[in-house]
Formats: sequence, C-alpha cells, structure tokens
Amino acid sequence: MNKNTVLVVDDDSEIRDVLHIYLRNEGFHVLEAENGLQALEIIKTLPVHLIILDVMMPHMDGIKACMKIRETSKIPIIMLSAKEEDIDKITGLSTGADDYVTKPFSLLELMARVKAQLRRQSYTAEDKQEAVISVGDLIIDKSRHQVTVKGREVSLTPIEFSILELMASHRGQVFSADKIYVRVWKEPAGFSDNTVVVHVRNLREKIEENHREPRYIKTVWGVGYKIEK
Repeated sequence: MNKNTVLVVDDDSEIRDVLHIYLRNEGFHVLEAENGLQALEIIKTLPVHLIILDVMMPHMDGIKACMKIRETSKIPIIMLSAKEEDIDKITGLSTGADDYVTKPFSLLELMARVKAQLRRQSYTAEDKQEAVISVGDLIIDKSRHQVTVKGREVSLTPIEFSILELMASHRGQVFSADKIYVRVWKEPAGFSDNTVVVHVRNLREKIEENHREPRYIKTVWGVGYKIEK
C-alpha cells in the first residue's frame, strides 16, 4: 500500500470522485477539498505529500491557493485548468506549481505526473550528501536545501532548486530542456513541452540581478542551458 497522501482540490464533485477512485486504486490515501480555502485548512492539520489543484474555483481559486501554500510549504503541486494558452501555464508555474495539466486530461498521463513528482521528492529526501556548491556569489546548500545570492537567501520551489542543483553540479555541461526534464522530473520528456523553459525563466528572475543578461544560467542557443565553470 502506498503511504503517500494526495489532496484533490476541485469544485467539480465528479472530477473529485473520478480522481479519488483512480488514486485510491493506485494505492494512495486521498483527501478532498472544494476550494483553496478548504485546502489550506487541510494542509494545516493533516500530512499531505502532493496536491492536485484546480485553477478555476469559487471562494479562493487555485492561483491564490498555490501562492498561499508556497508561503509555508514545498509540497509538490500539479495544477489543473481548462485553459490552454501559454500565459495561463506560465502564470500557474510562476506562482509555485511544479507541473500543469490541461483539461480534459488523460488519467494515465496525470497519474504518471503524480508518480514522477513523488519520485523526485523521494530522491531529494534520500540525498544524504551535505555538499555546498559555490558559483561565484551563488551558494547552494544541498543539505539545507537553501540558496543564497550575495548573502541573501532566495526562496526557490523544489523544482527550481533541483534544476539549479543539476546544472551547478555539472558546470560547463549543456543541458537541453528535454534532458533537464528527464533528470529532474524522473520521467520521459514526452510531457515537457515548454515547462522547463518557464521554470528556468522563473529561476533566473530569482537569482540573477538582470535576468535578461544572466550571469549564472547561460543559454546556448539552439541547444540548452549551462552554468559555466
């Protein structure tokens, strides 16, 4: 039996019911909430390992809920939305979501993403190395999961931290978006679309003085990204 608990947050009871049954059959413990306010109350009192969070909901929508959750928690969040425009995906990922799935979605695809997020969390938890990586004024403390730039602590999502750690641990190596997706999400790159590009953009805005002229994460045009030696 899987010990992980998944919180499904959606105002559509039919979607909650379908996801509850499917997740339960996969061995997960499942909690439900009808809106962001209920979700916030649940995670205050009960252990939750992953959140599936709808965007469009009454009382508190998914965007606002995600922002509130990220103030205190790094629980993996997969956002659901009927919107397909890139700007909506960028908004969702920029607020701290780890992944984004567009409705209508394949249950098999959603389940693959759920498992990938939980695998990534498991690998992070099992990493016992107490290493500190320095890239100029950028300090990555792996044991404390902490990043500072010129002594200022920078708040990163788990995905952002993993991307930064990957490139900083392999300085000089160029990583394509697909390669980053495979290494960080722990699954094939078939679901990657522009997800990595959005996360790298968010990461640059947090660690770079001028994200348009990045000092740390360099773009190798037509190939990918790297942190130089």
